[in-house]
Amino acid sequence: MNSSTKTETETPVTTIREIGQHEGQTVTVRGWLYNLRESGKLLFPIFRDGSGVIQGVVAKNAVSPELFESIKGLTQESSVIVTGKVRADKRAPGGYEMDVSDAQVLQRVNPDDPYPISPKEHGVDFLMEHRHLWLRSPRQAAILRVRAEIIKAARDYFDDRGFTLTDPPILTPAACEGTTTLFPVDYFEEQAYLTQSGQLYIEATAMALARYTVSAQRSAPRNRRRAAISPSSGWSSRKWLTPTSTT
Repeated sequence: MNSSTKTETETPVTTIREIGQHEGQTVTVRGWLYNLRESGKLLFPIFRDGSGVIQGVVAKNAVSPELFESIKGLTQESSVIVTGKVRADKRAPGGYEMDVSDAQVLQRVNPDDPYPISPKEHGVDFLMEHRHLWLRSPRQAAILRVRAEIIKAARDYFDDRGFTLTDPPILTPAACEGTTTLFPVDYFEEQAYLTQSGQLYIEATAMALARYTVSAQRSAPRNRRRAAISPSSGWSSRKWLTPTSTT
């Protein structure tokens, strides 16, 4: 699916992921500055838009002095709308570069309060403290895409074979197993707990649907491993269960 649109001046607005479809054309990309490098009278800003990254090229003699200085003064993660001509370059990330001809700065990050995760190396503790921002980095975004693709492949596998996805309740008002392993949650000013016994619902589902799959389930074993003591993590894997009997 092509997500390009047209502006009033008929310049295609596209995503970086689909920019290869516009080789040789002038397009507009909406995103953020990921990094900026300067070499003499050339600027090499790298832009990201959530679908990928692309390097821009800004030649001082090809744009107005105001535009050149505006791009030169951009700070990391500043919001921009960039217009330029797309050309293929095997050396570039993604295989394409953009010769920037115009740019609109929507929001410039204050240099006195800069974006904390610069392109340099950072320790894991620092990155985990800024997890919500770390996700913007190419590697973390790639991990999420790989994870989504794996889950989609699993879903497609079971969907194509007539399985039905079911989602047992996540919260419960009381213990299903042992009271010493409950994980309490504040729920609208009342105490609730992460359920431990999705299998109670699965037994009913097996008799109703015969072929089913189930989303992420939680257990509460006495274990010091991070995966075991953090059952509410949104990063937990899905378990795909099938009944051993349909009678």
